[in-house]
Amino acid sequence: MNEMPAGSRGKFPIHIIVFLAPAVIIYTLFMIWPLLDSLRLSLYAPSPDGGVTFVGFQNYATLFNDPNYSERFWGALRNNVVFFIIHMAVQNPVGLLLASFLASRVTRFRTVFRTLIFTPTVLSVVLVGFIWRLILSPLWGISEGILAVIGIENQPWLGLPETALPTLSLVSVWQYVGIPMMLFLAALIAIPDEIIEAAQVDGATGWNVFWQIKLPLILPTVGIVGVLTFVGNFNAFDLIYTTQTALAGPNFATDLLATLFYRTFFGFQLQLGNPTMGATVAGVMFAIILAGVLVYLFGWQRRLLRNEVQL
Repeated sequence: MNEMPAGSRGKFPIHIIVFLAPAVIIYTLFMIWPLLDSLRLSLYAPSPDGGVTFVGFQNYATLFNDPNYSERFWGALRNNVVFFIIHMAVQNPVGLLLASFLASRVTRFRTVFRTLIFTPTVLSVVLVGFIWRLILSPLWGISEGILAVIGIENQPWLGLPETALPTLSLVSVWQYVGIPMMLFLAALIAIPDEIIEAAQVDGATGWNVFWQIKLPLILPTVGIVGVLTFVGNFNAFDLIYTTQTALAGPNFATDLLATLFYRTFFGFQLQLGNPTMGATVAGVMFAIILAGVLVYLFGWQRRLLRNEVQL
């Protein structure tokens, strides 16, 4: 057996650092450092001399318990949970249904349908918000004629506290359903045809093939789509800001954690900005998102790995 020369053994691959360094430096400067500095800022409070004073976790106690902040915070958190649930219950199942439809060999014009469904995803959120405000306008919108066909009475969908958040959630679903669709489609296409054909030879119906073969094989993708939906929804800001402004009306019915952060940090109209309390809201958002990602990594992912080992 030929042995490696002593000089080449254990030599560190410098080229790896050369290739990784630009991305690591840029990511650290624009993502890691601002995140750490925001967490640091959340531990301080404004002082009378115009500087800041270290107060530990007092800002978090104020956010959770002070009536000036807690009502808006718990309301925004509740709205964010509803926003996320609607996406998980509507967007991801519809994306899986569309992916199954497009993965079928009997479907014609699959490329056309795939392009049309994915197109809203690449549109500007400002444009999407403006278009849907026009469509849903009770004065000149076309929603009245469309809803009359299916027997639904038109109303100011974005002007009522009961309907504003579900309506904007469905608008967001319409815009971003193409992302889970493409991820599910890629996973379905990757399933070997031999497995499907063997099941069909054994007499399995299309429904049985999907539930007993395809779905178990794409469970890793289901988990990825779920965690991406969670992270994206708890960072959601642009659609609410575009359609309802930073006040997230009516009466804060569409207020999310991101819009609360914006008002708290920068201020809006008569509300003065407070960077330290804004950083506190950002810290809570980071903790919630981190908890969701950890649940995925140590719950869903480990369970899938255990099942693979048992198989």
